[in-house]
Amino acid sequence: MFDLTFLLEFSRAHCVAICAGLVPLNLLLTLQTMILTGLQRSQRQVRLAAVLAYIPAGVMVLHVWTWWMIGVVMAPTFILLALACICAGINVWASLSPETMASLLRGGWFWVMEHIRHSDKRRDSVVVS
Repeated sequence: MFDLTFLLEFSRAHCVAICAGLVPLNLLLTLQTMILTGLQRSQRQVRLAAVLAYIPAGVMVLHVWTWWMIGVVMAPTFILLALACICAGINVWASLSPETMASLLRGGWFWVMEHIRHSDKRRDSVVVS
């Protein structure tokens, strides 16, 4: 029979290393899904990226659960759980409704670029004496 005790202890003993790997991996894979969605790549590519991004999110939820099992309820556990849930939610959104996400991403991109152009014009018009 498989003993989970070793796996749970390993998760708690190497918490910093696990989180140092999972947090950036979660963010990067979710960003990849968003980029593929914004570029309107094929549904197959977007779903594959989303499925790959679910893996670190799920592992992070399980890692937080190992801490909750022994009664450690602190801010970092809630922050990590929130990060995993937000990343998973973004990936679900990209998988189920890529058109709405792509529309929002393109609208946000144009808004940012417009404000950058306006700030450049204001900077050029300032006279330094």
